[in-house]
Amino acid sequence: MADILSKLQAPPGSNKPKTRVGRGLGSGLGKTCGRGQKGQKARSTGRFSKRPFEGGQTTFQRRLPKRGFVNIFRAEVAIVNVGDLERFDAGTTVDETLLRAARLVQGECDKIKVLGEGDLTKSLTVTVHTFSKSAIEKIEKAGGKVVSLIPPEAQESGEASA
Repeated sequence: MADILSKLQAPPGSNKPKTRVGRGLGSGLGKTCGRGQKGQKARSTGRFSKRPFEGGQTTFQRRLPKRGFVNIFRAEVAIVNVGDLERFDAGTTVDETLLRAARLVQGECDKIKVLGEGDLTKSLTVTVHTFSKSAIEKIEKAGGKVVSLIPPEAQESGEASA
């Protein structure tokens, strides 16, 4: 095995030496360095290579009308329904790690919100960021407990509304 590893090499033609441009006429890429004679493409600051450039006419992205508004500070909220919590055993503390393990929450999110869709028959302690009123009613009706990660005063002022 060791002698095979010591004899490994790349197939012929797979590793080409880097082209050294502008190193004399004998290299084949001296003087104008493969850029031809004069013109926009021969200049060092030629804008032809920039992606949206269209030869000087107004680019397509600038001709299109701009509509709407994108809030870059928007909180990404993952939604879990009360009916989805039925899969957990009674007495379980359901938090973000357990929801991710059960694949109910996937990807990046800033908050997790439980909504009141579906029914719950088991007593669970649910610890997430926010809840809808119907979700709180259904969890407490089943004998469970609701723990919000966002303090109530922040929720009332609308800072953490989902």
